[in-house]
Amino acid sequence: MTSGAESTPPPFEAVLYPNNSLGPWGAASVLLAFAAVSGALGCLFALVGAWPVAGFLGADILALAGAFALVRRRGRLREEIRLDSGGLHLRRISPDGREEHCRFEPYWVRVQLEETGPTAARLWLRSHGRRIRIGAFLTAEECRGLALALDRALGAYR
Repeated sequence: MTSGAESTPPPFEAVLYPNNSLGPWGAASVLLAFAAVSGALGCLFALVGAWPVAGFLGADILALAGAFALVRRRGRLREEIRLDSGGLHLRRISPDGREEHCRFEPYWVRVQLEETGPTAARLWLRSHGRRIRIGAFLTAEECRGLALALDRALGAYR
């Protein structure tokens, strides 16, 4: 049997993660297409006697594969924000699996949106001299939307 406090949904919950516009199949397709073009060009240069160029074209393929791997790894970053009866909780899970957890008292925490340009913004949680940036990977529009929703939820909670 569960109590009523456990069955009520939290006033606010958000899971933030970076946008990964190119999935694994798309990355593999781009990498294979790039490898095919580079391989054809490498053969062409080798036929005309400029064989060292083929090695550089192979290095380009490796560099592109490394860049895709870094982007996929960064895509595993996740931030979870939850406002419930226990407070405002921020749980950040890094790409390597490490977790950070911060708790704020909802009555004291403030949401600060810092507009750094027309297409850039930073979002902070502030309380008692402590300031933590959230959603560093979000667009300015997403930051504004999250700030508004979180500010409304905190206002309703108070």
